[in-house]
Amino acid sequence: MQQRRVGRTGLTVSSVGLGTLTWGRDTDAHEAADQLEMFLEAGGNLVDTAATYGDGDAERVIGSLLASAVDREDVVLVSKAGVRSRRTADGGGVVDASRGTLLDTLDASLARLGTDHLDLWLVQSPDFSTPIEETIGALEHAVRTGRTRYVGLSNFPAWATAQAATLLSAGAGAAPGLAAVEVEYSLLQRGIERELLPAARALGAGVLAWSPLGRGVLTGKYRSTVPASSRAASPHLRGFVEPYLNDHAHGVVEAVTTAASGLGRGPLEVALAWVRDAPGVSCAIAGARTAGQLRGVLAGDDLALPQPIRSVLDEVTGIEIGYPERF
Repeated sequence: MQQRRVGRTGLTVSSVGLGTLTWGRDTDAHEAADQLEMFLEAGGNLVDTAATYGDGDAERVIGSLLASAVDREDVVLVSKAGVRSRRTADGGGVVDASRGTLLDTLDASLARLGTDHLDLWLVQSPDFSTPIEETIGALEHAVRTGRTRYVGLSNFPAWATAQAATLLSAGAGAAPGLAAVEVEYSLLQRGIERELLPAARALGAGVLAWSPLGRGVLTGKYRSTVPASSRAASPHLRGFVEPYLNDHAHGVVEAVTTAASGLGRGPLEVALAWVRDAPGVSCAIAGARTAGQLRGVLAGDDLALPQPIRSVLDEVTGIEIGYPERF
């Protein structure tokens, strides 16, 4: 698997990362162990998690594997904070990127993971009720105290990303700048191309793309029905998938399936390759519930999309970009 630098940092990650959203809940410890072993054997190293995944259970599973089956040095460990486990009335998390919550969450994550540091720590969601200076101060403190090597943001708009990067660069060496942004990016979600991708490029931040398979829809599994074992049939993940179960997404899936058929590959492989090799992307993070699903993800590592096919997919799924991005 190809190894890439994250932005202008010295951090090197695999072109495909292992997501752990389902670990500790839909994916038990034995399945997780099989996945991690398979991933590392394929040359992967980036493992992405968050304090909120399974209310901390994903980090606990990773911690048990680091303690018993995997060398910490073989893994680039990424975790996120900034969403408290307390739930709102509609079932969502409570966004809180205050200094106290961020640092307390980081300490709890490190304890669950059984390590003294993360390789990359991200603020999971923008919190516009907390001054950005306070949030950045927490990131700088985490680097200064050795609890993380690099810091970044997840799901932030471009203007807030630029603001945070400016504050980090003014920190007199307290942190090595904004290392990365983690954002959703797929043939079903190309919104970051308007401003975020150009901003990340200009700021020297690497892009980690989550859900490159369109929340599983681009695998083609939902073309005719909703499989009983799928995320869309899961009570706690149904709402995550449903936004892409529409006519527009169906058309994109058909285009991907047609391209895959012409290449003699699977639609999953085509969708993943499109994101993995998109300009500016350091790593495409794919999560799998089972080792068998992960095997399908890794099978596409050798696929380089021919430019004519990439161009057709670009055209079919393109988003409108106009003023002021293009003047």
